[in-house]
Amino acid sequence: MLEKGTQAPDFTLQDKDGKEVSLSDYRGKKVVLYFYPKDNTPGCTNQACAFAGAYNEFLDLSAVVIGISKDSVASHQKFAEEYKLPFILIADPERVAIEAFDVWQEKKNYGKVSMGVVRTTYIIDENGIIEKVMKNVKPDTNAQEILTYLRK
Repeated sequence: MLEKGTQAPDFTLQDKDGKEVSLSDYRGKKVVLYFYPKDNTPGCTNQACAFAGAYNEFLDLSAVVIGISKDSVASHQKFAEEYKLPFILIADPERVAIEAFDVWQEKKNYGKVSMGVVRTTYIIDENGIIEKVMKNVKPDTNAQEILTYLRK
């Protein structure tokens, strides 16, 4: 995992609409960058819906929400449409940002070891510096924990 106080690595990847998005596009704003394993799985859907439900609160705090997984643009588009997700979803099938942010790691699930995305949220300040790192977050409470932190 990257550490608090580190410059966030820039990336340019496609969003759910196939539009190129760079992290540096959001300099001057607080960015909530969350990495999740897979579209349309129970935990990831709960997490995305929690962000969607709190989206106006993030806007009120001038925070940009960006979700990233290794799913395709088409998968993200269907996921966003089905659950009415108003925030940016970025496709990273080549794991460019996923590896740059060091969230591609060994995971254990029911005794089986595999590589995958560790559910992690980074809060990046207006200058592109990582302000907070939240590791192994809980999908149901992540959005509210971030809002509580941002309101301080």
